[in-house]
Amino acid sequence: MLEEKQAALEERLRKLGSVMVAYSGGVDSAYLAWAAHRVLGERAMAVIADSASLARSHYQDALAFAEENGIPLLVLETKELEREAYAANNGDRCFHCKDELFTVLEAERAGRGFAAVAYGLNLDDGKDFRPGQRAAAAHYVAAPLAEAGLTKADIRALAQAAGLRVWDKPASACLSSRIEYGRRVTTEALRQVEDAEEALRALGLVRFRVRHHGSVARIEIAEEEMAGALDPEFFRKMAAAVRGAGFPYVAVDCDGYRSGRMNELLPAEMLAGSRRAGRL
Repeated sequence: MLEEKQAALEERLRKLGSVMVAYSGGVDSAYLAWAAHRVLGERAMAVIADSASLARSHYQDALAFAEENGIPLLVLETKELEREAYAANNGDRCFHCKDELFTVLEAERAGRGFAAVAYGLNLDDGKDFRPGQRAAAAHYVAAPLAEAGLTKADIRALAQAAGLRVWDKPASACLSSRIEYGRRVTTEALRQVEDAEEALRALGLVRFRVRHHGSVARIEIAEEEMAGALDPEFFRKMAAAVRGAGFPYVAVDCDGYRSGRMNELLPAEMLAGSRRAGRL
């Protein structure tokens, strides 16, 4: 079954002819960029959008992965923070981010003579709140992974089989996703989140998030890491690390880490509309 899905992916890539892959360094876009390069060679190019919402550690790791695997890579600057609808940080922030990204990529695609733009949507993503899928549809961006029926688990399995080191890389959504809806996205707020998460990563945490609630940083920690994190001495280290990033108050979420937690406070009709838009 997995081999059939991989074959379907390769066939879709061949049909595209040439493609620019929106690349972030996460396992989905990394595997897609690798597969596209494997199938299309120099007719495939990974494109990473550099902006304040991309953590420097993720950016450097994405550059390294492309170099390790010989994947042609283009770095473009995007300016989503200059869009008021994005900076206002309402429930459709992700739409405006992806609209900026795909507008820039479409211009680059046309100028360089590539046939298509693709992104790393997988089959599971349609079940989540992802307004960026509307932007992708509006710009006719291809989704080869999802079209081939590949789930997140499938992609990790294929990446592992291919010997790609990113196969078990934790999810790494943009820094803006850490800021509570309605609180303005600024370079300073993004820097605070990035500094806090890097400091906690240096303490040994792997699967976690720092959520920005103004003067309060709310730390979500994965269940498997919670017991160790609750040690009083480690608690004090976490608090000091996060306060060092500029948060006067530090809280630990008793419910732990769960991807998309910020979306749970959005209106049900908005969530439902996004999921309908994400169906292939």
